[in-house]
Amino acid sequence: MVKLDRIYTRGGDKGMTSLGNGERVPKHDLRVEAYGAVDEANATIGLVRLHTAGGDLDAMLSRIQNDLFDLGADLSTPEDEDNDPRRRPALRVTQVQVDRLEAEIDALNARLSPLTSFILPGGSAAAAYLHLARTVVRRAERLVTALQDAERLNPAALSYINRLSDHLFVAARHANQDGTADVLWVPGLNRG
Repeated sequence: MVKLDRIYTRGGDKGMTSLGNGERVPKHDLRVEAYGAVDEANATIGLVRLHTAGGDLDAMLSRIQNDLFDLGADLSTPEDEDNDPRRRPALRVTQVQVDRLEAEIDALNARLSPLTSFILPGGSAAAAYLHLARTVVRRAERLVTALQDAERLNPAALSYINRLSDHLFVAARHANQDGTADVLWVPGLNRG
């Protein structure tokens, strides 16, 4: 577990930060960018939860926020650390977490009206923030896939972030009265 006695350490004053294994890397390192975007997604979901207090959706988002800390921990520790018997095993996202997202997606999607167009971010406040969170998650996913091209990653980490954007999409539709209050794109509406 984490124990913080002081918030500032001055350790990053020269543009470096520590990974989960203690290795020092530049703050612009691709691995740091990836778990930083996951952290941003988590903060955005915190904004969503201001509009979903109580209920099933809020409980889902609470679990997702905790999972995102797991994902950040996973991404902050290089995979090769798993082979060092002298170290405590790194926290890794598991297929169970991915499966839970899929089950929740299926449950939410079963109640939604069919899509007839692309959806514009909006409708209820919760839906608008869920769409914002979805776009932040998509950016995080792009960074995680770039990291995967450069280094070995836990496959469940990429599956989780990919599934999460789908989850947030159907959750946004759920927050818009199960899709009946979605704001639909009208192609060419303002062309004259």
